[in-house]
Amino acid sequence: MRLTLTQGQPLSMVGMDKRSSAKAAGSRKPYDGHGGDGERTGRGDGTTRRFTIRHDGVVIPVSRGGQGRLMVLCPGLNSTQADLHELAGLLRRDHDVVTFDLRGHGLASGADRYSFEAFLSDLAAVMGELGRVEPDAAPVLVGYSLGADLAVHYAAEHPGAVAWLVLIDGANPVPEPFVTEAVLPELRAMWEDMAMRQEAQRGTARQVLLTAQEILDLNIEIDEVRSGILDRYREIDRPISMIVSTSMAGDGAEGHALRLNQNWRAGAERLVRERPGVTVFRLDADHRLVFTRAPEIARIIRSARDLVGRATA
Repeated sequence: MRLTLTQGQPLSMVGMDKRSSAKAAGSRKPYDGHGGDGERTGRGDGTTRRFTIRHDGVVIPVSRGGQGRLMVLCPGLNSTQADLHELAGLLRRDHDVVTFDLRGHGLASGADRYSFEAFLSDLAAVMGELGRVEPDAAPVLVGYSLGADLAVHYAAEHPGAVAWLVLIDGANPVPEPFVTEAVLPELRAMWEDMAMRQEAQRGTARQVLLTAQEILDLNIEIDEVRSGILDRYREIDRPISMIVSTSMAGDGAEGHALRLNQNWRAGAERLVRERPGVTVFRLDADHRLVFTRAPEIARIIRSARDLVGRATA
């Protein structure tokens, strides 16, 4: 049995769509877009605009394009806005979509610390810049994996700052932690292999600068965050839609994959019991769903938008 689990990018996605030719190893210089910090972030007009946000000693690259309601797409651990390109492109057909990279990911600069709070500050910096430019345009906030957890915490801490939350295979109040002594050796080996493979992406839009130990430490921290995330949900008064994979850890019928998948499903069921207003969509896929099932996810988001629109009318 081979696990495909990581709370961010599955192991089987380590080599995902690695079409970009690898450049010399080492951290890429911060991306300054077309016009750098001075580029304005106006309403979507069908073109893609790029700009950067500097905060907390890091440089966050942001892309914006499409037409329609403002939407922010937050990536997860070990995933980048380049990885989410297909989903973002589909959503841009009828949304003004903003994507960005978290510190140490993609074209963002590295940092001397990687923690849940540090990543949350990256999302807050992006949301803050959008709010500064367009104070009356509360966006739809979409988060994948860790990005979903960040979205829940941001919405709880900033009442009224978002119009609607879409959570893709993350922010799940699972009853048991994922990182346990029983599965730790396999997870550690998986993330060491991941970190080694990620070396080939240095200098590209898909680079990840985190070490295997940093990935492990973050997953342990995410477990702790999710143990109390129901309290965060209770602080949110906006519509919430969740898209959940049916086989988060792969399709193994026994062993660790079976336990992890049962735990994931139990978390979603627990959320619905605690927050009956949350709409849950289940997709027959593993944690790679944003990469392998982007068209279905885009359709789900549109159908959920229609439901939310009717409910709030």
